[in-house]
Amino acid sequence: MSSSAALPQKPPANSRGSRRLALVGGSLGNLVEWYDWFVYASFAIYFADSFFPGDNPTTKLLNTAGIFAVGFLMRPVGGWILGRAADRHGRKSALTLTVSMMSVAALLIAVAPTYGQAGYFGALVLLLARLLQGLSIGGEYAASATYLTEASARDRRGLGSSFQYVSMTCGQLLGLAILITMQHTLSTDQLESWGWRIPFALGAVFALVVFWLRRRLTETDAFTEEAGDRTESARGTIKALWEHRREAVLVMALTLGGTVAYYTYTTYLTKYLIGSAGMAKSTATLVSFTALTVFALLQPFAGLLSDRIGRRPLLITFAVGCTVGTYPIMTALGSASSYWSALGLSLLALVVVTGYTSINAAVKAELFPTRVRALGVALPYAVANALFGGTAEYVALWFKNSGHEKMFFWYVSGCALVSLVTYVLMPDTRNAALSRAEAQEGAASGAAASSAEAVG
Repeated sequence: MSSSAALPQKPPANSRGSRRLALVGGSLGNLVEWYDWFVYASFAIYFADSFFPGDNPTTKLLNTAGIFAVGFLMRPVGGWILGRAADRHGRKSALTLTVSMMSVAALLIAVAPTYGQAGYFGALVLLLARLLQGLSIGGEYAASATYLTEASARDRRGLGSSFQYVSMTCGQLLGLAILITMQHTLSTDQLESWGWRIPFALGAVFALVVFWLRRRLTETDAFTEEAGDRTESARGTIKALWEHRREAVLVMALTLGGTVAYYTYTTYLTKYLIGSAGMAKSTATLVSFTALTVFALLQPFAGLLSDRIGRRPLLITFAVGCTVGTYPIMTALGSASSYWSALGLSLLALVVVTGYTSINAAVKAELFPTRVRALGVALPYAVANALFGGTAEYVALWFKNSGHEKMFFWYVSGCALVSLVTYVLMPDTRNAALSRAEAQEGAASGAAASSAEAVG
């Protein structure tokens, strides 16, 4: 028997075209969603004075970081509501709804009155907008992770799902690019008085464009197959998720270290370089921008590698590197005196984090059956993010404000250690079947391979 029979067959051209459209549509929408989410953190150093009075800059950043963290509290709610919607009504409809909500939230921040104009009412508008963004992003992660994974060929799911963090990071880069441009075209006073509103207004416009794009997407085969089963009434319910509670706990544990490390070396990095290393705002922003550009380019390569060697080797490499390397890397970054030294250390950290970010969407999606996949990815992931990812920056600033900044480094290492134990004990999910068709195809391939061995 020819050895080619054991190799995956290329999908027909129209299937490849459909997958490319799904990849582009899902990724661009995800980019805009995360642009709107992260631009808050990028511009907080300029609008903190507009909403909170006082003379202590760290206290003002703590207030804005607190609102940033509060947005994460809505992510489990968004994960539950929109994850359920994605499992019951389709990935496409959930993706369209999340970007609509994000557009409204961005517009609210763009027009929020300052403390001088309306007292703390402006901070209240800021809080409400972040809560709406949290609701939206909680559903976005689940819908996009599930959509990108299901829409990819079975032997390319690591590669396909890696574009979630490519688009997430590109959203962050877009925000940083706008910030760098504005830093070179506007004065600091102009940025602090009105310039910070521009990126939020742009975000609302971007989201409207993506709304139109997402309406053109096609539903995934896995969901369409499941939706045809009229006897299945428990799709997307907590009851159905409870049947997979072990996998849900697994998602929380494997997310813990990755989300803390990701937010430490992305959203918090710029503030850390400014506040602890004493770098100029423009230099620190450029370091973050360059490091994140390389980070985004690394994701597909790591995702493709996981399709060849499995998911666990990458996850374990990340967790070991983060557990052992966080303290020395962060300590060195705190005394970095130049752009190049800070960039090199930041890149080292982000290369380690790539072991998690490039494949975490695929791993989580591969743990659950179609009928509860979006909710299974969304809810435990959102809970872990609310407890650890969203609070990472606040915890870091709290330690700094109390005079024990280096305790935060041990905190990050400890979270990574918990995830390391999880990665070592969990099974590799690379060969999981996401649909009945994939399961049947796998069974047929296994039977063919067994027949070939018998003949040989």
